[in-house]
Amino acid sequence: MLYNLLYPLSDQYSILNIFKYLTFRTGGAIFTALILCFMIGPMIIHWLKDKQHACQPIREDGPESHLKTKQGTPTMGGLMILISLCVSTLLWADWKNTFVWVVLGITIVFSLIGFSDDYLKVSKKNSNGMRGKLKLLLEFSCAFIAVWLITEATVEPTATTLSFPFFKKLSLNLFLFYIPFAMFVIVGSSNAVNLTDGLDGLAIVPVMVVAFVFLIISYVAGHAAFATYLQISYIAGAGELAVFCGALIGAGLGFLWFNAPPAKIFMGDTGSLMLGGALGTISVVTKHEIALAIAGGLFVLETFSVIIQVVSFNLGGRRVFKMAPLHHHFEKMGWPELTVVVRFWIVSIILGLIALSTLKIR
Repeated sequence: MLYNLLYPLSDQYSILNIFKYLTFRTGGAIFTALILCFMIGPMIIHWLKDKQHACQPIREDGPESHLKTKQGTPTMGGLMILISLCVSTLLWADWKNTFVWVVLGITIVFSLIGFSDDYLKVSKKNSNGMRGKLKLLLEFSCAFIAVWLITEATVEPTATTLSFPFFKKLSLNLFLFYIPFAMFVIVGSSNAVNLTDGLDGLAIVPVMVVAFVFLIISYVAGHAAFATYLQISYIAGAGELAVFCGALIGAGLGFLWFNAPPAKIFMGDTGSLMLGGALGTISVVTKHEIALAIAGGLFVLETFSVIIQVVSFNLGGRRVFKMAPLHHHFEKMGWPELTVVVRFWIVSIILGLIALSTLKIR
């Protein structure tokens, strides 16, 4: 909004020319989201505690310590992320950019799906929320609309091309098959973050790491000279998503203040579904879907641990892990919760650095 209102006046007031620069607006988005999250956080926590009464239902088959330490903690904390993220993005981003509206749309709709799931869990006082098939149907339907809009706003043949990191000119045009592939990326990313969100602070830091990686990727992908130099696909308008990623980092830092162990609030599906969906959508816009799998490798590991556990138990009646997702396996091994969280953060940072290296190592 500030860009659209103030930059046109830069001919009269030269100082307003600063709103032209993505770096300035991205920095503004980070601090705006952070401060806003600090401001509304205590109010949202108090309101959710008052409304939820029994608060977040805890899995009875989970680690025994959770029944004592996490009982009574409110959920739906993703609302403070959503509000801070959306307000900051709308304030600093270019309203004429299609990609910004698509990512914001996925963020809001996926948050509403997650909110409905959380509401059912709290109201029924059990850990079973919305039916899985219905949730996936809604997610895939929204993802289809988002992918269609993205392909329409992207120049052919780049719109349906899958790029491979570490290789100079290796890409594959999937044509119509790109749409279901991109839909899977968005929905898969959304649910992978959701599976990871099981310990205090565990999911939000890797989300910020991936957001930082895609802040860089979206900036260079949307800059013709940088994209040419790095030999990646140039996506006109993708650079504006750096503002969204900055707002996500700021909102994530603000939420971590309240979610750090011991958490005062959980993000719930309200937060995890939208964060994963947003990151997946940005990877589709920038044509760095594989880089998302690298940067978000922690989310991939958590997801595969669940898949392996289910398949192994159904086929052979045996469990590979003491408990899935993977973070609960290490808890069952005797690792303190904080140890699991911090070590997973370290793994996420390493994977983020590897993903960034794909921009140069080709």
